[in-house]
Amino acid sequence: MAVGQQFSYMSIAKEEIRTVIIVQARMGSTRLPGKILKKVMDRPILEYQIERLKKVRNAADVVIATTVNKNDELVVDLCNQLGCSFIKGSEEDVLSRYLEAAIEYDAKFIVRINADCPLIDPNVVERVIKHYHSNILKYDYVSNILKPSYPVGFHTEMFSLSTLKQAHKNAFDPIEREHVTPYIYRNPHMFKIGSVELDVNLSHYRWTVDYSNDFDLVKKIIEGIYPVKADFDMYDILDYLEAHPELNDINSGIIKEQIIV
Repeated sequence: MAVGQQFSYMSIAKEEIRTVIIVQARMGSTRLPGKILKKVMDRPILEYQIERLKKVRNAADVVIATTVNKNDELVVDLCNQLGCSFIKGSEEDVLSRYLEAAIEYDAKFIVRINADCPLIDPNVVERVIKHYHSNILKYDYVSNILKPSYPVGFHTEMFSLSTLKQAHKNAFDPIEREHVTPYIYRNPHMFKIGSVELDVNLSHYRWTVDYSNDFDLVKKIIEGIYPVKADFDMYDILDYLEAHPELNDINSGIIKEQIIV
């Protein structure tokens, strides 16, 4: 950019800011095997998540990044059934799986989300994407996880393809290969880090599916809200739980720290 030239986000061609949501998904969970295909109202929870993520207006595609493990052919079958983009990659090296998915689907920017978040709010994802693109010269990585305020299960991270390539080239710690982004936020001297936060801290809510109790809660929420309002948001869930406070006890005993190492 020439000296004195004013940056205009609107002037950038759409292909130059192509943003792709990549969801890492596999059947081999150690705590709750097969959790992403567990059914609520006769539909796998991953199907609910895909449906919700496809409503994100400022993302070009949703890609399920599964593995070459034969057990994950069930995930591939679901993607084919739903007409959802997918890729099969390394089971252990999730960082390389993300890079392969980003290149295959021509992503200039990547939104990372885990497959155990069936309640994720498209508005939350859109806010992270908008914050990144509105500060496109300021940040290499933006998320709502480094300063906890969002419910667990709504975690969203975004970074550029060039940032992902740097992490893939330089990350050697197994944690950095398995969890994709620790290399980035562990090195703030190399990467410019941004954060999206709520005014009220809701991080004590746990709306992910990691254990059987988590699934029980998510099942109750979907069964209670989805038939009335399929495109429910975070505040609809809060209202529902306020009306049914006993549901909060279902998984209240689970304490699992976000990996920020």
